[in-house]
Parts: sequence; structure tokens; C-alpha cells
Amino acid sequence: MPPPDFPPKFASRDPSHPDFWSERFEQDFMPWDNGGVPLALQQYVNRSKPASTLIPGCGTGYEVAYLAEAGWDVTAIDFSGAAVGAARAVLGKWSGRVLQADFFTYEAQQPLGFIYERAFLCALPPARRADIVSRWAELLPSGATLAGFFFFDDSPKGPPFGISRAELERLLHADFELADEQDVTDSIAVFAGKERWMEWRRRG
Repeated sequence: MPPPDFPPKFASRDPSHPDFWSERFEQDFMPWDNGGVPLALQQYVNRSKPASTLIPGCGTGYEVAYLAEAGWDVTAIDFSGAAVGAARAVLGKWSGRVLQADFFTYEAQQPLGFIYERAFLCALPPARRADIVSRWAELLPSGATLAGFFFFDDSPKGPPFGISRAELERLLHADFELADEQDVTDSIAVFAGKERWMEWRRRG
């Protein structure tokens, strides 16, 4: 049974600001944290060649160690200092792969082959969606892959902020084509029945 002060009281209500996320990490309120590496990502890594990878809004970043151990050159970023601290505490020898940085101004040190989407698009308010997609397109060269989990829901409240499939396709169509998708079988409660694994290829 949760304690009487659950969920905790928070001062920050703007998920587009790092303080919103830092408060939640500092008070250990992370209902989006699945505590491990999702099955769909494991399957993708097993059937794909290693690539230079970026994980925006990485949170605790369990996937960093998984990708690095599999030979992928992975960098994870988060604009919340508390999130970066939490990830580094979990990742041990791979903690140096996590940087505090703003996705919208971050410059990759080498051309990327893969951006992993894990609750980043749905973490920020819908007004930022076009900016996120534009930055994905800027960071990924032709033929590179954007893949991960996309949250479909019509509730106006968030985070997580759900999106319709039609809206997602409208946003991505100019720069990406859908290469594959599949059901997600190990969703945590907040995403259950409302997310899909999708692989989008950067158009030439």
C-alpha cells in the first residue's frame, strides 16, 4: 500500500523544463521506469548490425549497458541532472556514455546510424512534437533508423502525452518511411495496450 503522501507533491508542472523531471527522480517517483531492457529492443539488436546510437531523454538508461555490451557505440543524453545521476549510478562502467545535454541543441560527435525512442516523444508537451521530429531528421543521415516505442492515446493529459497514429504518420512522412512494426508484449502499466514498436528509415 502506498504511503499517505503518495504521489509526492511537486513544485514543477512543466515537463518541458528539466526541473520537472529532476524533482521526480529525486523523489523516486518514476512510473515510466520499466526497470530493464524491453524485449522488442533486444530483438532488434539481435537482428541488426551495431550502429552509432543516440538515446534522447534516457532517464535511468538501462538500455545503454545492453547496447554497449552488444558492441553498439551508444551515447545517452538527458537534460535533467538528476536523471543523468540516476543513470550513471545504474550503469557502472558504462556511466561515461551518459551526458547531460539538451536534445534540441546536442551535436553528435560522429554520424548516427540509430536513434532509440523510449518515451521521449510522449514525455514532452505536444507543442514540441514538430521540433522533435525535425531534430530527429537533422541528426539522422539517409538510410539511418529511428526505432522504438510510440505511445498511442487520445487523452489530453500527460505526461505521457499520447498521439494518434494519423498524427504520427503525418509528422514523420516527409523524412521517414515505416520499415517495420510489431506489438509490444511487456509494456509497463502506464503504456499497456497503447504502444507499438516501430522502425522508421530516414529517407534519402
